[in-house]
Amino acid sequence: MSTIQISAEDRRRLKLAGQILGGVTGALATMTALSAGVLLRQAAEARRIIPMAEAPPPRGDGLYGGKFGGKAISMVILGDSTAAGYGVHRPRETPGALLATGVSRRLHRPVRLHRLAVVGSMSSGLPYQVDAALEYAPDVAVILIGGNDVTHVSDRASAVRHLGTEVRRLREAGCKVVVGTCPDIGAIQPIKPPLRWLARKWSRDLAAAQTVAVVEAGGRTVSIGGLLGPMFAADPVRMYSSDRFHPSAEGYARAAAVVMPTLMAALGEDDRAVLTGGEGVRSLQEAAQEAVQAPGTEVSAAGRWAVLRRHPWFGEPRSWFGHRAAPAPADGAVPGDRSASSAVGWTPEDHQHAS
Repeated sequence: MSTIQISAEDRRRLKLAGQILGGVTGALATMTALSAGVLLRQAAEARRIIPMAEAPPPRGDGLYGGKFGGKAISMVILGDSTAAGYGVHRPRETPGALLATGVSRRLHRPVRLHRLAVVGSMSSGLPYQVDAALEYAPDVAVILIGGNDVTHVSDRASAVRHLGTEVRRLREAGCKVVVGTCPDIGAIQPIKPPLRWLARKWSRDLAAAQTVAVVEAGGRTVSIGGLLGPMFAADPVRMYSSDRFHPSAEGYARAAAVVMPTLMAALGEDDRAVLTGGEGVRSLQEAAQEAVQAPGTEVSAAGRWAVLRRHPWFGEPRSWFGHRAAPAPADGAVPGDRSASSAVGWTPEDHQHAS
């Protein structure tokens, strides 16, 4: 074997290269440490600003649309504080109540609602909620989960596995399942860059993985990610509750309106238009990635493929939502100016006129 000869000049160059590499490595390590320090301080500040839950949200359990008669649809709502409706003060303003009212009015059937969502729950808590839900022999389940998995930086693979397993359990029991995927935690105002950028990426990565797991398990998903985006940033006083973290009554109504078309489709009432434009059949992985980019995008199974449907956002035509086209606006009204809450059948103002 021949011997490689290294000259004095080569040794000098190697030494210089080592010094440069060492300097760069040290600088990168310092930057990483500084970044970690910034992120830790931001996380601590966000936790300080965003208060802990002081009281449970109002319960919306009960019978909706009893006047219609017939066998009631059994509906359960599972998940975290968003599913529970933390931040509002009246049972009728919670997501479960809004959805139950909407289903009852559209199907002209009573709906029996059981709210089993727990404030602060992560995906690892879903097995206990599903255990309780199965006791009610539910016809349909709505799950909103993922935000706490992001804020607690829980293991994504584990969170997704828990969700997929519990959706499969519900489906095996004959229950339809609709999952609102992880919201965009990076849109929460108390969270500042660069933590905001990381939170947004974590939220979208989790939402995409949730979509794949849920559809593979036989459920349907609706992307909630951008719900806390520009609309909420433009009008935070109206859209957020007093803690600036959870939605207000109007914010929850908009979320419920996004979920409602998919919920109706899961229940067998789907009169939406034929797929057009960017909607249609994709691989499940492609569909999941596309869905996280636009709020209100539904993903469901079609054999080995997945179907995307984008639900029009507020201010856009929404002929898909009811069983007839929207009436022409009255004199002086702004076309397309419909509140989110009226779209799901119950407005936060209705309680003033209820008997």
